[in-house]
Amino acid sequence: MSLEILLKHRKIWDKKPLIRFIYQQWYQEITVLLTGGTTIELCGGTGNLKEFTPGLFSSDVIYLPWMDAVINAEVLPFKADSLANIVMVDGLHHIGKVNQFFKEASRVLRSGGRIILLEPYISPLSWPFYHFLHEEPVDFHRNPLDHETSKEGKLPFDANQAVATMLFEKDYERFQSRFPEFDKIIHRHLPSLVYPLSGGFGHPQIIPLQAAKFFSAIERRFEFPGRFLAFRFLVVLEKK
Repeated sequence: MSLEILLKHRKIWDKKPLIRFIYQQWYQEITVLLTGGTTIELCGGTGNLKEFTPGLFSSDVIYLPWMDAVINAEVLPFKADSLANIVMVDGLHHIGKVNQFFKEASRVLRSGGRIILLEPYISPLSWPFYHFLHEEPVDFHRNPLDHETSKEGKLPFDANQAVATMLFEKDYERFQSRFPEFDKIIHRHLPSLVYPLSGGFGHPQIIPLQAAKFFSAIERRFEFPGRFLAFRFLVVLEKK
């Protein structure tokens, strides 16, 4: 089922220039934040980040013909202190054992290495979109640091879109106490009101590409929409 979903998403990526425009802006944000050295993408999904990031080694937890490897984010097959960057785009909220991932990331990242995460941001405006129009749940009742999801009976697309918002904003002190070796050096609410108007990967787009480019330029010019209206945010953790 997961492969079927990703194949569908890749077709939408090829046929929907507005989706490519939106993600390209996000990918460019990520690329400039990479530190020099080996970069691994986890939960790579449709594999589009590779188009914009030369040298990226991309992976997912299931076999996908366009990926470089099959890797479980909870058991990273790398030597200690060997990686410069770990990147995930819409991947963290799919991981069942978040504690285990960050322990593994701490082990394999060298000093100064980075975890770069682009995730859904649950704001007053985005919550109805993610709750009612997206197939993945939004659950603030179970903090991922305290409640792990069993792999048994769990599909790779099972997720909780609120995970990153809880970890890095609503309950960040708990994350800091659990993983003091990481500094949060970037926490940026990305201009992304255009994303719901695009229809995403599951709905028809509401505005044409040129209109989306116009509204996107306004968002970036005035640093709009901020934390109350944002749909996405970018988090960068650096290992001390």
